[in-house]
Amino acid sequence: MNTDIGEIERQLKQGDLSLFAQAFSRHLPRLWQIVHFRLSDQIRARVDADDVLQEVYLDAEKRLSHYVEGNFPSLFLWLRLVTGQTLSRVHRRHLTTESRSTLRESSPNGENPWGNTSLCLSQRFIAHLTSPSQAAVKTELIAEVRSALSEMSDMDREVVALRHFEELTNQEVAMELGITPKAASIRYVRALERLRSVLEKL
Repeated sequence: MNTDIGEIERQLKQGDLSLFAQAFSRHLPRLWQIVHFRLSDQIRARVDADDVLQEVYLDAEKRLSHYVEGNFPSLFLWLRLVTGQTLSRVHRRHLTTESRSTLRESSPNGENPWGNTSLCLSQRFIAHLTSPSQAAVKTELIAEVRSALSEMSDMDREVVALRHFEELTNQEVAMELGITPKAASIRYVRALERLRSVLEKL
């Protein structure tokens, strides 16, 4: 039976925890997109998005009472929060303590579970460049993208990451960042305009 996701989540919120697997599966493609974007390139040979999502499911299932009893705007945004915390643990587990991880570069105190957004953006923007001739300019393009990103505020970089790569709606971005939908939309358009010259090369 193809029950509406809104109805599934309403029943879940009312305490029917048997529906969690079904609800999670509905959000799985979007969660995969988030993990694929945020997963450090340093560990992709050892762990992939599907591996991480298995852990996300188990983590969320254990903590489902937090969602049911809490005041979260939606199940998806709660799952995104769990995903960030799971990803942070995966990165800590796989990245050696001797090396500077993408997490510590962006958050020395470990307060940011999402890692280095600027690095993720620059790598994903040019991830399609794989041929030998393309690879020759890959490093240079990464530098150009990172330079353009450095001129943007942290908030604007997050808006681009959430809209362009995690594929959140404008309303969801606004809720995640604590701003109005209008402000989120303005920031997204402004950020893409600043990146236009670099993106045209890609």
